[in-house]
Amino acid sequence: MVGGSACPPALMERFEARYGVPVLHAWGMTETSPLGSFARPPAESAGEERWAYRLSQGRLPATVQGRLIGPDGAPVPCDGTSVGELEVRGPWVTGSYYNDEDPEKFHDGWLRTGDVGTLAPDGFLRLTDRAKDVIKSGGERISSVELENAVMAHPAVAEAAVVAVPDPKWDERPLAAVVLKEGATAGAAELRAFLADRVARWQLPDFWSFVEEVPKTSVGKFDKKSLRGSHASGDLKVVDTRS
Repeated sequence: MVGGSACPPALMERFEARYGVPVLHAWGMTETSPLGSFARPPAESAGEERWAYRLSQGRLPATVQGRLIGPDGAPVPCDGTSVGELEVRGPWVTGSYYNDEDPEKFHDGWLRTGDVGTLAPDGFLRLTDRAKDVIKSGGERISSVELENAVMAHPAVAEAAVVAVPDPKWDERPLAAVVLKEGATAGAAELRAFLADRVARWQLPDFWSFVEEVPKTSVGKFDKKSLRGSHASGDLKVVDTRS
């Protein structure tokens, strides 16, 4: 079982092929005590459909409710495609923080998780990003996590983190910070071409940086705040693939 952050599909496939152990996703927070959902596919599912269930964050447990809220503060449909910020409530979900009355952390009694995604009619949750990491480009929203998974599917890539960087025309555009596997070679043009049939053209990263290591937080997640800071200070060597 993998929690904390989503496991890249390519890594799940390699782990199962090499060791015969299926990897299952879960999601949760300290505030949900801590399990929030678990991705056990329906027994009747098979093939690509079963993989789609495994790549989701699964269903919320009984008595815990979830909903998605759009930018206007109104609920969005649970149709598997409409995107919103996940809010949850339930008997073991926190309803307040000690000595912290910040109203932005709750919404009409629901805990704002800060995670963005979709909810399907059968209750399966699919998280696509953190609200603060979504790339807002030309009025569209780009999932940094989906781009990271696509880049890390390349055989030469060990890990990759994607962040938004300012753009005078589109407000924000994606920058991919890539760590190559030892002894492997790949350039920005090759990686961009690799993504061309995997994501929409307007989602393709315009900027690429090849680094020795992606900065991590104390719990091992990509430290995107640090990465954005390195770009802003000019510490990253960036390849521009727009021309």
